Amino acid sequence: MRTQKTVTSSILFAAIMGMLASCGGRDKKDKAAADSTKPVVVAPAGPGTPMKLDSTKRYIYLTFDDGPQPPGTNMCKAVFHEQGVKATFFLVGMHQFDHRRKLIVDSLHNSYPEFLTANHSYSHGFKNNYRNFYTHADSAVKDFLRAGEELKIPVKIIRLPGNNNWVHKGEIRGPKIPLAVCKKLDSLGYDVIGWDVEWGFKGNSTPIQSAEKMAQEVNTKFENYTSYTPNTVVILAHDRMFASAQYADSLRRFITILKQDPRNVFETIDHYPMVQQK
Repeated sequence: MRTQKTVTSSILFAAIMGMLASCGGRDKKDKAAADSTKPVVVAPAGPGTPMKLDSTKRYIYLTFDDGPQPPGTNMCKAVFHEQGVKATFFLVGMHQFDHRRKLIVDSLHNSYPEFLTANHSYSHGFKNNYRNFYTHADSAVKDFLRAGEELKIPVKIIRLPGNNNWVHKGEIRGPKIPLAVCKKLDSLGYDVIGWDVEWGFKGNSTPIQSAEKMAQEVNTKFENYTSYTPNTVVILAHDRMFASAQYADSLRRFITILKQDPRNVFETIDHYPMVQQK
């Protein structure tokens, strides 16, 4: 027969165990609630990942050729980062010839989605000997493939040296001289990107247009629907043009003017409409 003392002890033990279970349950609930308030970290998509474009926006693709070319490449990067805009650097394989320039290329690779690297050949068209370069189509294609491998280009996007051609899935537009090269690159699954507006230079690197003039040219392309793809403008410039503080400031003003229109969005060339058509 159980004594009153035994019964009381049993009741007390059960009560204590219930309290512990209840506290444990609350701890789990509290931990779950705390975990639910933590921000969800989403890894950025890699180069070439498609994105949905907004039909109410105007897309601007800043593309800069011939890098790495310090100090111009570094100055362009600094301006773009300061202004909070994206850009694409079409690199030349033979320009990555020392440790310092390799570090610049690595920095660009590691900066996606802010910056994208793309292919502008290894030899820059046999060192600007364009007719010879495009006449020998097999050698030219090998030149591009070498650049892609040595520069570790993450996307199959090319800009031809010296020629404004566009290539995607059998559709080829632009000058006829590189036609054989365009066909071979197309068969290998490459997209070739030209440009709508060029920021020209005189001598070796001095910009011709002012920031205001360049912004006007971009707006005219949008308003007149004369770009290669409506609602998009691809801008061509060269890294070395903005090596000095004076011309870097011109680049800064150009971007500042374009940012005043809320419709304008700066994107990397892997998000150009044609490229995203799989």
